[in-house]
Amino acid sequence: MDIAAKLAILSDAAKYDASCASGGGKGDGLKTAKNGGIGDTRTSGICHSYTPDGRCVSLLKILLTNFCIFDCKYCVNRVSSDTPRARFSVAEVVNLTMDFYRRNYIEGLFLSSGIIRNSDYTMEQLIAVAKSLRNDHGFGGYIHLKTIPGASNDLLAEAGLYADRLSVNIELPTPADISTLAPEKNHAMLEKNMLRIKIETDDNRDARKTLKKAPVYAPGGQSTQMIVGATPTPDRAILQTAAHMYGQYGMRRVYYSAFSPIPHADNRLPAIAPPLVREHRLYQSDWLLRFYGYSVDEVAPPEAPELDLAVDPKVSWALRNPHYFPLDVNKASQRQLLRVPGFGVYGVKRILAARRFGKLRLADLVRMRLSLSRATPFIITADNNPDNKLLDTPDFAQRIRSRIVQPQQLSLAI
Repeated sequence: MDIAAKLAILSDAAKYDASCASGGGKGDGLKTAKNGGIGDTRTSGICHSYTPDGRCVSLLKILLTNFCIFDCKYCVNRVSSDTPRARFSVAEVVNLTMDFYRRNYIEGLFLSSGIIRNSDYTMEQLIAVAKSLRNDHGFGGYIHLKTIPGASNDLLAEAGLYADRLSVNIELPTPADISTLAPEKNHAMLEKNMLRIKIETDDNRDARKTLKKAPVYAPGGQSTQMIVGATPTPDRAILQTAAHMYGQYGMRRVYYSAFSPIPHADNRLPAIAPPLVREHRLYQSDWLLRFYGYSVDEVAPPEAPELDLAVDPKVSWALRNPHYFPLDVNKASQRQLLRVPGFGVYGVKRILAARRFGKLRLADLVRMRLSLSRATPFIITADNNPDNKLLDTPDFAQRIRSRIVQPQQLSLAI
C-alpha cells in the first residue's frame, strides 16, 4: 500500500479523537528554527490549511496504525471490525510530518494508534516517531502523543521528554461503562497512566527549580477524552468524572466527544447519535467548573442530572436560583458577577475596573459589549432597569427562555 492510501485510511481513522488542541509548546526549550532546527510554535512561521467545510487544520492528525488487538465495542478500529487496515512505519510518519511542515500545511503532529502486539510495543513506536523528529531532524513544532493504555511507567516518562502534550483517554465516564463496552480496559489502568504523568510533571517542575538544564517534561500537560451518548450515563456522572480528572490529575482539558454510530455496531450501542448540542452543553458546563467557580452539584444537581439542552448551563442555574438575583453591578463581588448569565470572565474584569471611576449604567455595559439580552433580568444598574422586575413574575423562567435566541453558530462564551 502506498503512502497516499495509508494516509487516507489512517487520517480518517483519527477523526474520532477530539483532544488535539495545540498549546504549551516547548519553544526555546528545544532546538528550534532560531538555532538550526525546523519548526517553532512561538513564531509566525506557522500556517494553517482549511478543509472544504471550513475547519481549520494545523496538525497532521493520524494513527500510526488502525490495527488493534482490543475489541472496544464503540470503536471502528476494534479487532472484530472489518474496516480497511493500514500501518505506517516510524520513518514514514517522520517523513510525512517534515514534508507537511515544509509546505506550511501543519504546525505539528498529533499521533495516536491502535494497539499492536502489546501496549509497551505500541508506545515504543510512538516514542520513536517523536524522538526521531526531535533528535534527528531538530523539529521544534508541536507534538501531541496519545499514550497507550497499560504502557509502562518508564515509557510514559520517556514520552514526555519529546512530546509537548500527552493524553490518556478515559473513554467512558464510569467504570461500569468501560466494563460493558471495553472489557480489556478499566478505569484503574487508565488512571494509573494519568497519575504517572502527573508525578513526572510535578517532579520535573521541582527539578527545574534547581537545575536549569533539566529537560522539560510535557509542558502542555495532559488531557483526556470521554465519549458522550454511547451509554445511558447522565450528564451529572460525566461532569463528576471530569471534575475528578481535573482535581486528581491536574488535567489541562477534558474533551467530550458525541458518540458516532459505527458500521456493524454492537446491539448495546445506540442506533442514533446523541444531539450535538449535548456535547456543547457539556463543554459549557466544563467551562463553569474550571473558570467560574461552579460545582457539579450546581451545574447538574441530583434532582436534575441531565443538562437543559434549551438554554446554557449558567442560565439554567440562574433560573433554578432566582433568590440569588438581582445583583447590583456596582456592588457585587467578582464571584457574584460571574454568576450572571451573559457575563464572562473578561467582561467581569472590565466591570470591576470601570466601576472604580463611577456608577455603571446600562449604556456603560453596552459599550463593554456584554450580552445584555441575557443579563438584564438579573442585574441592577445605576439607572432604571425594568427587566429585573421579571424576577417577580410567576412565568419568569418561561419568559427568559423565550427571549434567549440560540445562535446558529454555537459558542463557548457564557
